[in-house]
Amino acid sequence: MMPASGCEHFHRFKTTGDNLDTLKWIYLVFVVGSVSHLRQMKFCNSFCHTCRNRGPHLHACLECVFFGCHRHIRDHNDDAGHSFSIELYYGQVHCASCGDYIYDTDLDDIALKNRMQAKKFHKRLFECISWDPSEEERQLLTNQTKKVCVTPETTIGLRGLINLGNTCFMNCVVQAIMHTPLLRDYFLTKHHYCKSAQMACLVCQISELFQQFYNGEKTPLALPDLLHLTWTQATHLCGHKQHDAHEFFMATLNLLHKHYSENTQNQNKTVHHNNTGNCLCIIHQIFTGGLQSDVICQSCNGISSTTDPTWDFALDLGSVTEGGRSPCSLLDCLESFTKAEHLGGKEQIMCEICGSKQDSTKQLTIKTLPVVVTFQLKRFNSSAGVKISTAISFPEMIDMTPFMSKRKDELPVPSDNRYSLFAVINHSGVSAIQGHYVAFVRHHYTYWYKCNDDIITPVTLKDVLASEGYILFYHKQVLAYE
Repeated sequence: MMPASGCEHFHRFKTTGDNLDTLKWIYLVFVVGSVSHLRQMKFCNSFCHTCRNRGPHLHACLECVFFGCHRHIRDHNDDAGHSFSIELYYGQVHCASCGDYIYDTDLDDIALKNRMQAKKFHKRLFECISWDPSEEERQLLTNQTKKVCVTPETTIGLRGLINLGNTCFMNCVVQAIMHTPLLRDYFLTKHHYCKSAQMACLVCQISELFQQFYNGEKTPLALPDLLHLTWTQATHLCGHKQHDAHEFFMATLNLLHKHYSENTQNQNKTVHHNNTGNCLCIIHQIFTGGLQSDVICQSCNGISSTTDPTWDFALDLGSVTEGGRSPCSLLDCLESFTKAEHLGGKEQIMCEICGSKQDSTKQLTIKTLPVVVTFQLKRFNSSAGVKISTAISFPEMIDMTPFMSKRKDELPVPSDNRYSLFAVINHSGVSAIQGHYVAFVRHHYTYWYKCNDDIITPVTLKDVLASEGYILFYHKQVLAYE
């Protein structure tokens, strides 16, 4: 039986005075922040009191009013003689006397009650399943005496990928997938249970790949099995010629969804293979958003609206020959993407209310945001066969609220739609079938690395933001759990 507390220091602390009530309040406000006024309080106060930074791994002292990043919270513990702090991203309590994060059943209860409370204010994105170790896992934990300390500077999770002959398009997409936070957490907890042979299931192969990436090894990996499976399941990507990384990314998401649907026994839940809007597979829960199209008749002002699921947002870069100003930033591209366009002349649309073709306006907006927003900057002109190398700036953080659908008869859009950049795929060359792909990935929230096949090198955020950018990956900062 697992003990109620893994730390005798914390057991004494929580049973003294109102320390446990203080912990509950801090958890409610600074870890969960489920309603707007609590999120506002969290945003205004969550910064290191020493360096004024908002991370990485911000902690709140449980014995006084002090917030510190992972470095300055240690200095505070030494200077003030305080032992306990709570990490504000995952809600784990750190004991300075033990030099480690601790387990305690009261902490589990606080986390569960706050998740239940937050469910009243947020729609369901996906279920947060607590880990209940099996008897075999408990025995392994008991017998495993070696401890591995994972610091923010660790390189665990970084592995090069060998180029098998024009497979850089595959390697860079795999690197982005391996560093997608929620996808990583899902596969490392082994939520996939498959009835098929591993070689025939892409979900099994990706699950195994996550294990190989995060087992601490450093030698580069070769992915012939993944390449062969892709060739057999997505024949348009077959062959040793160069392929488009975006096509491979879309094919990978589709195959993961398909194989999940066919093989996964997900606690008796139905996974709809054809109805992507209701699919409960992990791919759709993370990557699927909703794109709303509104067509407004200029004669009767009637509105026709449709919403379609989407895995990414393909953004035009424009051209000087098309007239007007070409976009210079990701925000420019999004503004152009969601700008109303006039449909007249040969483009008139039949109005069901008027009973005839009328001039109208059409506007695309984002109805629902996914956990991971993926932008494809459309650099390849299929008709001309050339690449558009226009410089497009993109930010580390982006607020998607201005680009969401707004209707008078609906509830206001949730206020926190901020996303942070965690991966970028770049292409160098003159066309999609020539050149080379590399990826930049964020590691432990603040460190960035360039993945050039089997070569991994550290870079700065400035280097990433100065790169050309082809596929941009952004992760939602505040998530809603059931």
